[in-house]
Amino acid sequence: MKALLIIDVQNDFLPGGALAVPRGDEVINAVNLLIPQYELVVATQDWHPPDHGSFAAEHPRRGVGDVVRLGDLDQVLWPTHCVQGEHGAELSNELNHADIHHVVRKGTDPTVDSYSAFFDNARRRSTGLAEYLRSRGVDEVHVAGLATDYCVKATALDAIDLGFRVVLLQHAVRGVDLQPGDCARAIEAMRDAGVEIR
Repeated sequence: MKALLIIDVQNDFLPGGALAVPRGDEVINAVNLLIPQYELVVATQDWHPPDHGSFAAEHPRRGVGDVVRLGDLDQVLWPTHCVQGEHGAELSNELNHADIHHVVRKGTDPTVDSYSAFFDNARRRSTGLAEYLRSRGVDEVHVAGLATDYCVKATALDAIDLGFRVVLLQHAVRGVDLQPGDCARAIEAMRDAGVEIR
């Protein structure tokens, strides 16, 4: 069975949000048109505590875009975003919520970021998504949402590692492109890993 994974279509990643993905709102209509084509639809939410270590505000004399060590990993610093319970963390009201079957919240540990829908960045903790999908007979996932070069890429690569067939729905993703070309490189990395780009 195929499942649609809608990655982080949250207010803070949309125009006017704290970490707006350029043209991020363009994925909403594309995703809404995709939803009826799937028996199982899962959405993800960044769900950060207010003191998350990926926030530049937690690192004196550091700014957004700087890279620091967070635990054992290099961490890009971001604006404070998707704080648990705040408006910015909510899924967009324009998204078709009624036909989303399950929501995965990630990034809840202040000591490690969590781009992937499956694991934190250190792969210390699972979100339980793989088990949820397998319990429902899913062997193929189609990935849409935000952002191509971070959470979409990490989710697709982990899904491949976990043995799922993976399709990136290129018309329904948008990226940050912190460094010019990041999105193109992310798509190539996904293709090289075995993700079908559609």
